[in-house]
Amino acid sequence: MSLPVLLLTAVALSMDAFAVAVCKGLSMDRADWKKSGIVGAYFGLFQALMPLTGFLLGTRFAARIKAVDHWAVFLLLGIIGGKMIKESRAYHVNPPGSGETVNAGVMLPLAVATSIDALAVGLTFSLLHVPIVPAALLIGAVTFTISALGVKIGNWFGGRFHAKAELAGGIVLIVIGMKILLEHLMWI
Repeated sequence: MSLPVLLLTAVALSMDAFAVAVCKGLSMDRADWKKSGIVGAYFGLFQALMPLTGFLLGTRFAARIKAVDHWAVFLLLGIIGGKMIKESRAYHVNPPGSGETVNAGVMLPLAVATSIDALAVGLTFSLLHVPIVPAALLIGAVTFTISALGVKIGNWFGGRFHAKAELAGGIVLIVIGMKILLEHLMWI
């Protein structure tokens, strides 16, 4: 696999993480580079680990994983999106910045949900004999960069339109989850 194709694959894989990072930035009063880096690190790490895992699993478990991955993503993004919608409706009650948490309890489900497709890519890489370590490192680095910037972009918009932006972010997460589910069910 050529470097340009691998780079395009990395960018494509990072798009879900970027969308979720933008939504995370929407809920922050101030997204400094530390918080952006933490979000980027979670997404980048999982986007790098999942192709490695998929590569190691090979095709042995492909059918089992493929059978449930879309449901897991749909549920995780639906729950997180629903929570964001609920918080946007109660924005006047909650102090600004209440969504600024970037701890493991918040970030792990998001990182897993956005990186499940990278597991399938790892399975594909095993069939194509792609050198997995450099590929996984590139995917992780691209996702880290795009996600950290996504937090900053989301925060810029959120600072101006916080409650509406958080509502929109929640809807976007739910739509992403539905899109992934419908694609895997081959309804779209």
